[in-house]
Amino acid sequence: MKRFFSLMTLFVAVVFNCVAGGVLASTVDVSPVVGAVAMNGIAAFVGTSIPAGALGAGLYTEVWTGYLVKAMRDAAEKLGWYNQIKSFDQYVENDVIHLVHIGVDPTVLINNTTYPLQIETLADADKAVSLDKYQTRPTVITDDELYALSYDKIASVIERHREALDETKYKKAIHAIAPAQNGTKTPVILTTGETASDGTRKMITRKDIIAMKKKFDDMKVPLSGRILVLCNDHVNDLLESDQKFADQYYNYTTGKISNMYGFEIYEYNECPFYDTTTLKKVNYGASTSGKQHASVAFYAPRMMKANGTTKTYMSEAKNDPQNQQNLVNFRTYSICLPKKEACIGAIVSDAPTVTVVTPAIDATNVAQFTKNGGTKHSAVTATGEWTVVNDDETDTWFTVEKVDGDTVCVVCSANSESEAPARSGSFTVALTSDSTVKKTIAVTQAANS
Repeated sequence: MKRFFSLMTLFVAVVFNCVAGGVLASTVDVSPVVGAVAMNGIAAFVGTSIPAGALGAGLYTEVWTGYLVKAMRDAAEKLGWYNQIKSFDQYVENDVIHLVHIGVDPTVLINNTTYPLQIETLADADKAVSLDKYQTRPTVITDDELYALSYDKIASVIERHREALDETKYKKAIHAIAPAQNGTKTPVILTTGETASDGTRKMITRKDIIAMKKKFDDMKVPLSGRILVLCNDHVNDLLESDQKFADQYYNYTTGKISNMYGFEIYEYNECPFYDTTTLKKVNYGASTSGKQHASVAFYAPRMMKANGTTKTYMSEAKNDPQNQQNLVNFRTYSICLPKKEACIGAIVSDAPTVTVVTPAIDATNVAQFTKNGGTKHSAVTATGEWTVVNDDETDTWFTVEKVDGDTVCVVCSANSESEAPARSGSFTVALTSDSTVKKTIAVTQAANS
């Protein structure tokens, strides 16, 4: 990449020298070609004796705008699912696109023998759509940095602006393509797999993808052009549970994983979120707390994308004597959305099944001990961890102890004193997490009469 930027710098310098030399030569009635060659020769001769960046401090906005546009196009081609959507750039005027809203499909006749054919009208209407405006905040590039780094610093900054714009644009695109809510032509279904290891959602399975295929079949969506963009949660689910999918995943190199049940499968980690109760999509930019990630399915020929103008904004350090710094940022217009709300769907991670457990604890009563004492056990059932305590520590004639995880052992000593009265006491078993949930067990012993 650094070599590319260096070559770009050299190209810009040569072009600038050619233009400047040609103009200068024309003023003195000399061939512009001679002037261009002479100017480049001078630049080559003095270039080694002038500090880096000294002659390159000028900021060529047109060159960098062109570079940014090309880089954006290259990035879009590498993003498989986005590249499947038809571009309508040629119809953009003043960053607004006029589309003919797609109405009902024409009727197809098979082996017709009746003429004249019946005339039908497709209910189309013009639809003006303003492209979304994306712009970055200005980045500072000081003259000190240019002096030391030449154009590489500018190129690096521009590349980061491009990446930020692309990331936001594609995230907005997949969000716009996803259905707003469940409907006959915009199915939103929930995953049906086991609860994920983190306990926050149900995993996706092949059956869920088959269920979406059936929804598309019911909408009579053509087989060619069906796209399924898996969110990262769902890709990880399939990697864990489906060896065939895992083998295909580790072999892909273009972003496209494999075809599955008629869908071309892609992965993208910025898919939208949904409310699993209402099956409605979370608004773009809104909080996704408590919501679930979704994979998005669509029929590519019914989607559209368009790019408008891109503009570079640069202010040079020579116009800022106090700070001696350059500023650069970009603005671009783009949009991606369905031509109409149809042939789109989403598979949403369902919320895990939560079993509400009411805290409780119980134990079998300990039978009365004879005057000779002995050992008895009480079985304990509880909804969580529990402890056992003797209610009166002065009752030393019996002891209690938790054994085997769900049993209390009670050991009662003999009531051996002559004419000793009957004895009574109690112990309590209680939940460790909530001591108010408890059960008191009575312990009694016969008198020595």
